[in-house]
Amino acid sequence: MMRSMEKANTGEKGKSYYGVYFLASVLILYLVAFILDPGNGRVAVRISGDLLARVAPVLLVILLFMAAITYYVNPKSVSRYVGEGSGIKGWLLAIFTGVLSHGPIYIWYPLLKDLRDQGMRKGLIAVFLYNRAIKLPVLPLMIYYFGWMFVIVLLLYMILASIIEGAIIDVIAGKAATIRR
Repeated sequence: MMRSMEKANTGEKGKSYYGVYFLASVLILYLVAFILDPGNGRVAVRISGDLLARVAPVLLVILLFMAAITYYVNPKSVSRYVGEGSGIKGWLLAIFTGVLSHGPIYIWYPLLKDLRDQGMRKGLIAVFLYNRAIKLPVLPLMIYYFGWMFVIVLLLYMILASIIEGAIIDVIAGKAATIRR
């Protein structure tokens, strides 16, 4: 059933049109807002424009990362660093890049999807996402209010929990792959 739904929403060469449908829906909703209440329609467009202006720099950085990954990184290197045989290197890379990543989380989803499509383990994606909760700019403030010991124990707990969660997701993803075959 799922495959028939996928085929119904794809054009030639299997390309999905969900993005086009979503954009058309949003534009229709803005048009309806303008027709029903032009004043609030303008306010909605202004607020959306302000939000886009704030998110655009992060979007640009992520797009550049995605372009660089697509151009310079091949599936073999992704597999070596964050794929099935990556070992402890993959775990450490997912932890540290998760801690260092900034910006809205939804901006990172396309990049993570591209990496997953090139062979990144799903458990390492979970580790990356989990460790985004550790914010380096906030650490001095946390230390000031809660002390070194609390912050160190909390960070170690978060990293350990991310590894456990990633391992569980790897197990579940492995079983799901076995079931599909």
